[in-house]
Order: sequence, then structure tokens, then C-alpha cells
Amino acid sequence: MRVGYARISTNGQNLDGQIDRLREAGCERIFEEVASGSRSDRPVLKEALSFCRAGDTFVCLSLSRVARSVQHLIQIVADFEERDIGFMSLTETIDTTTPSGRMLYTVMSACVQLERDILIERTKIGLAAAKRRGRLGGRPKKMSDVQIASAKEMFTKDVPAAEIAAAFGISVATLYRTIPSSSR
Repeated sequence: MRVGYARISTNGQNLDGQIDRLREAGCERIFEEVASGSRSDRPVLKEALSFCRAGDTFVCLSLSRVARSVQHLIQIVADFEERDIGFMSLTETIDTTTPSGRMLYTVMSACVQLERDILIERTKIGLAAAKRRGRLGGRPKKMSDVQIASAKEMFTKDVPAAEIAAAFGISVATLYRTIPSSSR
């Protein structure tokens, strides 16, 4: 069975063109949704994905109608592969039920993985260069070493933690994280 999925972003748009193309492609069941493509919680998409059974083909007009990103698309198609479900995008002419469609999808997946690996490599190179120059990642400290010493001295004089935190413009939780009980 071919299962279609049509999505528009707002009620001001119209699903008719997508539905007509999905019917022409032989879809027997079509799921219709009005939701932004950037949302991860699209209930109709979730229903359509779970409706598909082994041997079915999930059909969409365009990849942008289904996936938020290429990574999201890869997750969807990987799930389909595990469940023996085909995937077809009419605009991009991708059809994982054919050898050429599987090849195109595999090449696209490899490009996404390469892009991800290059990004990770660049990030590591940048962090290493910053470290060599004395810059460390993460958030800046809320208290300087002098302030920490002053706060510790205030603890020895039995000043309440709330007053110490207020004096340095930090929360009590931050104070306790900065000065563990063993060093107060």
C-alpha cells in the first residue's frame, strides 16, 4: 500500500495540490497535517509513520514536507528500512524501493555524515587552538579567586549563606557549588 503524507504550515495554505499529486502516485491512504515543519511534535506525521506496515511505501510530495533536517530524514528512512517500508519523495524523485533510489539515498546519507564529521573536526581544532592560547571553554566563573577567599572568610565568621550570596550577587546554590562544604 502507498501511504501519503501532505503538510502545510498554516491554515492560509492549501493541501489540494499535494493531495492530487499523492493520489496520482497511487496513494490509498493520505494523512493531512497543518503544522510548521520545524516542529518535532507533529502528531499526524507520527500517526502516518506508525500506520505504515512491512511492504508499504511512504510517499510525500517533497522532503521538506516530512523532515526537519537531513538528519531527521535519515532517522525516518532508517526506521523504514528496519520495518521493510519504502520511502518515496515525488519532487526529488527518491524511491528507496528501487536500486537507483537506494543508491541516491545512500549517497545523500554519506554526504550528511561527512559534513557532520568535518564539523566535529573543525570544532576540535578550534578548541585546541584556543586552549593553546590560554582560553578555556565553558561559562565564565561567577566569582574571582579573591571573592572566593572573602566568602570563605565570611563563612568562618558564621555569616548566613544567603547574606554571603547577596553580597556577591549570586544565588545560594552557586555559592555552595563554588565553595564546597569541605573547603568552607
